[in-house]
Amino acid sequence: MLTVSLLGLLVGLVLALTGAGGGILAVPLLVFGTGMGIADAGPIGLLAVGMAAALGAALGLRAGQVRYRAALLVAAAGMLLSPLGLWAARLADARWLGLLFALVLLYVAVKTYRLAARNATAAQAPRAPVCVRMASTGRFGWTRPCARALALSGGAAGLLSGLLGVGGGFVMLPALQRYTDLPVKSAVATSLAVIALISASGVAAAAAQGGIEWHMAAPFAAGALAGMLGGRALAARAAGPALQKAFALVSAVVAAGMIAKALL
Repeated sequence: MLTVSLLGLLVGLVLALTGAGGGILAVPLLVFGTGMGIADAGPIGLLAVGMAAALGAALGLRAGQVRYRAALLVAAAGMLLSPLGLWAARLADARWLGLLFALVLLYVAVKTYRLAARNATAAQAPRAPVCVRMASTGRFGWTRPCARALALSGGAAGLLSGLLGVGGGFVMLPALQRYTDLPVKSAVATSLAVIALISASGVAAAAAQGGIEWHMAAPFAAGALAGMLGGRALAARAAGPALQKAFALVSAVVAAGMIAKALL
C-alpha cells in the first residue's frame, strides 16, 4: 500500500502545482503502478482527485478566490453527465478506453506546452470574455452567452470525468481562462471547486454500483491529500511556464506508453 500512497502523493503534488490539470495523471499512474484496468482505476482516481480538489477549493474559498455561483452552475451541468460517462466506461472495451484516454492525455500535453510556450515569450491579445465581473460587486454579470459557455464546459468536464476517471480540470481551467475575466488564482480555485463537486457525483455513482476497490482507494486518496497540501506550499515558488512544459512532456511520455500498451 506504500506504493499506492506514493502514487497518490505524486498526483496531489502535480494537481496543486499545475493548476487543476494534473489530476489527469491519476489513472495512468494507477494503471502502470498497480496493473489495474482503466475502468477500475477511474473511480479511484476520481475519488483521490476530488478529495484533493476539495481541499484546494476550501483553502481558496477561505482566501476569497472561489466564484462559488459560477462553480455551482458549471458543476450542476457536469454532475448530470458524469454518471453517463461512468456507465459508458463500464461497457467500453478496455483497449479502446485506454487508447481514448491516451489520446486525450496527448491532447492535454500539446495544448499545455503551447500555452506555456506562449506565456514564456510574448503576451497574446486576449479574447473578450463573455463572463465579466461587475466593478461594484466583483460578481459576474450573468448573461445567456456566459451561462451557456460555462454550462457546456461543465457538461464536457462531467462526461470525461465519468468516462475516464479524471477530474475535468484540463477542461475547466482553460474554459474559465477563456470565457471569464478571472485572475489566474481565482480561476484555479474555482476550477478546483468544480472538480470536487463533479467528482463527488461520479464517486457516488461508482460506489452505488460497487465499482470502487476501497483497499486501494483509501491510501491513494490519503496520499493525494498530502500532496495537495505540500504542493500548495511550493506552488508560489515553482509554478510557471517551465513547470507547465515539464508537466506537458511527462504527460506526452505517459500518453505514448498508454498508446503502446493499448495497441500491443
